[in-house]
Amino acid sequence: MSQMITADLVDLDLSAHTKEEAARSLAERMVALGRVTDLDGFLADVAAREAQMPTGLDGGIGIPHCRSEHVTEPTLAFGRSAQGVDFGAPDGPADLIFLIAAPAGADDAHLTILSSLARHLMDEDFTAALRGAGDPASTAALIRGEDAPAAQTEVPGGDAVGRSPQGVERNHRERTNALPERSAPEETPQRGPAPEATASPGTAPEATTSPGTAAPFRIVAVTSCPTGIAHTYMAAEALERAGSDDGVELAVETQGSAGFIRLDPAVIAAADGVIFAHDVPVRDKHRFAGKPTVDVGVKAAINRPAELIAEVRAKSERGEVTSAAKGSPVDETGEPGEGYGTKLRKWLMSGVSYMVPFVAAGGLLIALGFAIGGYEINKAPSVIEHFAWTDTTSWAALMFQIGGLAFGFLVPVLAGYIAYGMADRPGLVPGFVGGAIAVTINAGFLGGLVAGLIAGAVVMAIQRLKVPAPLRGIMPVVAIPLISSIVVGFLMFLVVGEPIAKLQSALTDWLSSLSGANAIILGVILGLMMCFDLGGPLNKVAYAFAVGGLANPNEGSLKVMAAVMAAGMVPPLAMALATVVRGKLFTKAERENGKAAWVLGASFITEGAIPFAAADPLRVIPAAMAGGAVTGALSMTFECTLRAPHGGIFVVPLIGNPLLYLIAILAGTAVSTALVVLLKGLRKTPQPTDATAATQPKVAVAA
Repeated sequence: MSQMITADLVDLDLSAHTKEEAARSLAERMVALGRVTDLDGFLADVAAREAQMPTGLDGGIGIPHCRSEHVTEPTLAFGRSAQGVDFGAPDGPADLIFLIAAPAGADDAHLTILSSLARHLMDEDFTAALRGAGDPASTAALIRGEDAPAAQTEVPGGDAVGRSPQGVERNHRERTNALPERSAPEETPQRGPAPEATASPGTAPEATTSPGTAAPFRIVAVTSCPTGIAHTYMAAEALERAGSDDGVELAVETQGSAGFIRLDPAVIAAADGVIFAHDVPVRDKHRFAGKPTVDVGVKAAINRPAELIAEVRAKSERGEVTSAAKGSPVDETGEPGEGYGTKLRKWLMSGVSYMVPFVAAGGLLIALGFAIGGYEINKAPSVIEHFAWTDTTSWAALMFQIGGLAFGFLVPVLAGYIAYGMADRPGLVPGFVGGAIAVTINAGFLGGLVAGLIAGAVVMAIQRLKVPAPLRGIMPVVAIPLISSIVVGFLMFLVVGEPIAKLQSALTDWLSSLSGANAIILGVILGLMMCFDLGGPLNKVAYAFAVGGLANPNEGSLKVMAAVMAAGMVPPLAMALATVVRGKLFTKAERENGKAAWVLGASFITEGAIPFAAADPLRVIPAAMAGGAVTGALSMTFECTLRAPHGGIFVVPLIGNPLLYLIAILAGTAVSTALVVLLKGLRKTPQPTDATAATQPKVAVAA
């Protein structure tokens, strides 16, 4: 492979004033060497990563980085700025700037080298040597580990600064499954064999103390960041150094892009506390349950590792051992410091995401039943009583009745998995019970939402209660399901159920009465929601609102379902058409994606427009929203109806006023196409050519 950094990728007089200018200047060097194929596309991925969390670190370091489809091989560019560039670090601008570019499918060896560089950045001698380097060639050699700084110092585990990055990372992997051995101050730290050659890595802690000596405090930690390249390993290095200074035995599991080696269960069992420093979900978090735990963002471990260690010590001394070491499924997908509004949205999305497969399967089976057997199929006798193998009506009745049963799970599943998102598995029983009660009292979709939130809140409250140790074993299996189901049932039957049922009835009646201007306005709103985030939370809220009406269908709810599906088809269809009408405005990869977008749009898969929005959100998303609003309004104006929750043009026979429905979709597609072509044609930046645009991002933000 070629060298990850060369003299051509070093700028010792970086003149950029902003982080965007700095990233562009360094990225242009990557383009010149053929390491990046599309400058604008790559910079969009860098900006998306930067938007997740600032990449500035204390000590004057900026590390913008991302994984991108536009990168051909793992590459590192370095810039040194005299005036400094603000990357959002608490202590001010960065003068040492590393731009790290990793391909979307980078191999583990390359990513390991990049991650080990990140660990080097925590060493003051290394950064001082970079500030004093005199020419690009020696700077590149220093970063590659070929030219060590004049003053070498030992880091935990015996690694000298200046040793090759591969060696640093190998030594870290060796430390992963054995807590570092503590020796007398005058002795050289002992090096153990690699994990695969260790007979019992979990026994290492027992060998660290001599008779009559108190056992040292032991901590296990997990670090992870969105890209798993830089912050993950810098946090690990900072924690290990702080632990060594504090006399703490500390083992870190780095869950990075190059994979990770799980801490040995014996090491975890022997630990006195846990530190989670992460901005993405911790994998297999349940392994650490039942120990004093500090849970923070990854940058907290880089900036204040000693404080985190002290906090774990304090929690251990106070005996703060709770079940919170294992978060709920939704908590584990969030980021530190999220407010209740964000958590509420994720709880609701958890329920909707589990509900959608039931909706799709049940709704399409019902739709097929109607298509084959006609609209009177809902009056057919049970297939248990009558079924003729050669009669299409019997098969239609079978599909309709299976679909009806699947669709009947809609509200209970919604409620159950909202509670699951809040409180994990203990929330399932009261959630499903509450959802079933919502169906029984005709509280419908709104009742399911409320039941799920109540169930999750009740379980979370019970989990906070301190119970005697002998009773803890029966809490998740017996006590929590029993108590929470009683509380949720009481509240749903006797307190909140009836008001919600009345509200649901009023909403249903309002939808049934929609006509004229009111219907058009609702169509516009639903169209905008469907196209704003192209399959994201707002899109799913609009879709869930429409699907909820199908549980008790009427003329109004069927119009809403039609408008939602029509608007959701517009963005991918418009992008596909735009690549045909003005192909020169799009890269070769985008034109290829356009071919797939025809099928995705026709199938009501709004996500088919995401590759286009990821590369150019400021032009694609407004254009998509405008077309979606037009389609939603026209669908309502034409009084189109839809009995199927999915299917796109393949369920046209189930659409009321199908010809006008198709006209509404075509009109919205034409509006979006015209706008995106106009906006792209007006931009001043040069368009990427086919030769410089080999690939296209598949998601809106870098992983």
